[in-house]
Amino acid sequence: MTEAGRRSRAWRFLGIRAVTAGDGCAVVEMPTTDDMTNHQGTVHGGFISLLADSAMGRAMASVLPPGTRQFSFDLKLSFVNFVRPGERLRATGRVLHRGRRTGVAECRVEGEDARLVATATASFSVYLPADE
Repeated sequence: MTEAGRRSRAWRFLGIRAVTAGDGCAVVEMPTTDDMTNHQGTVHGGFISLLADSAMGRAMASVLPPGTRQFSFDLKLSFVNFVRPGERLRATGRVLHRGRRTGVAECRVEGEDARLVATATASFSVYLPADE
């Protein structure tokens, strides 16, 4: 299946794309638009949070056996800089811990100029395939 076929509906809607994924690390990118702005005219933090969560989830998936599912149950995000609409964001997620039932990941979100926009951590529940 192509990358476009594996992307969630939310990823397709927002234009998120995977740049790399493997060995506990994943990089995803998202363009920003005027439709993503808050009342101050900058990109709403919820979109930045979604991108960070996506990068960490993709990183976690890269270290799990085929068929295993995971979802974040705890997410902490610290905003460092604002983002102007039109800027492409890049999120790099890394697995810090992968256990049998849980995992922990971290993320760095950057603007086009490699300016730090946000940092994040998340805890994940891991569901093993039914045959294990």
